[in-house]
Amino acid sequence: MNVALKGIKVLDLSRILAGPWCTQNLADLGAEVTKVEGPGPGDDTRGWGPPYLINERQERLSGYFLSCNRGKRSIVVDFSCPEGQEVVRSLAARADVVVENFKAGSLRKYGLGADELRALNPKLIYLSITGFGQDGPLASRPGYDYVFQGMAGLMSYTGVPDGQPGAGPLRTGVAINDLMTGMYATTAVLAALIERGRDGVGRHIDMALLDVAVALNANQNMNYLLSGKSPPRSGNAHPNCAPYEVFPCRDGHLILAIGNDAQFERFCQVAGRKELARDERFRLNSGRIENLPMLRQEVTSILRERDRDEWGAAFEANGVPWGPIRALDEVFADEQVRHRQMLHTVQHPSFGGIPQVRNPMLTGDEAARAAPPPVLGEHTDAVLGEIGLTAAEIGKLRALGAVA
Repeated sequence: MNVALKGIKVLDLSRILAGPWCTQNLADLGAEVTKVEGPGPGDDTRGWGPPYLINERQERLSGYFLSCNRGKRSIVVDFSCPEGQEVVRSLAARADVVVENFKAGSLRKYGLGADELRALNPKLIYLSITGFGQDGPLASRPGYDYVFQGMAGLMSYTGVPDGQPGAGPLRTGVAINDLMTGMYATTAVLAALIERGRDGVGRHIDMALLDVAVALNANQNMNYLLSGKSPPRSGNAHPNCAPYEVFPCRDGHLILAIGNDAQFERFCQVAGRKELARDERFRLNSGRIENLPMLRQEVTSILRERDRDEWGAAFEANGVPWGPIRALDEVFADEQVRHRQMLHTVQHPSFGGIPQVRNPMLTGDEAARAAPPPVLGEHTDAVLGEIGLTAAEIGKLRALGAVA
């Protein structure tokens, strides 16, 4: 899988997370990704720390940047000047895919919009990622993940329920809309490459964080559309299954994830409370949802009687779905995570070993060791040489401030 896109050239004009997550996926699948960064700090996330990796030359890579820029080459181009624009056009002329996440229409003023670059290269797949899309009443607004978590409904049902201490909406612990936009964008690019293989023509893909955020509501969308009622905040509870939430036990907490009536019956057997499975209030999942407060009291009193791992062993032996709540040090020490080789190290010539989390698409691929995330402008000379510029011409562009 790590050479599936061998020979595909991607010009990455994106920054922050949604675009870079997409292009990192493409790099992991074997595409040659060239990341174009502006002069000065480059991608904003280079400065989003601590923590940082710092080498002997005092160059630094933030943890945030390291999470989404593996396997790319970095060049510095100032495309606000004509000479820099010409460099980008030359790169786009030989590219298969361009990815950008500037505000709608921003790149047109530099002659680098979808129409301009696709006129230069009709086979080009040009992916635009914006907050609100390329058209519509809000198209000119910038967009940020956190905003869409609230604006598209996710936070309306995520958080502490009303009437409980600390009641109110909560965001997710990672930028879920950015990440999912990057995943949808990856899928769209791969589909467009297949389409181009049939008809020989590229396309402009218009990907909006708002669209993704609305789609991400998934079953909650349908709960609303079928009932006409917006789902309330339910804390750690599942809106459609019970008992399916976090419960306290004697020495901590665990997740109980009962997905059907047979699993609930097995839980009751393990707990020594077979009568609960015959109770008409709880026998069927629909009843358990309707009587959730009473069910929650019963399950809480049961689970408080033993330690988490004692319950876990009993649940494992009897096919009752459950899980612990772990910190990341425990996650990366887990035997299954280690067996799946989710953590590995890539080597950088000036930073040495850099820890990385394996792309789940590359499961079982022992050879999948991507290049490390790049230092700002690390590959400028090499990439410009590939488009035919001599050392003297590169030096002239540097003197003009067009590249660095």
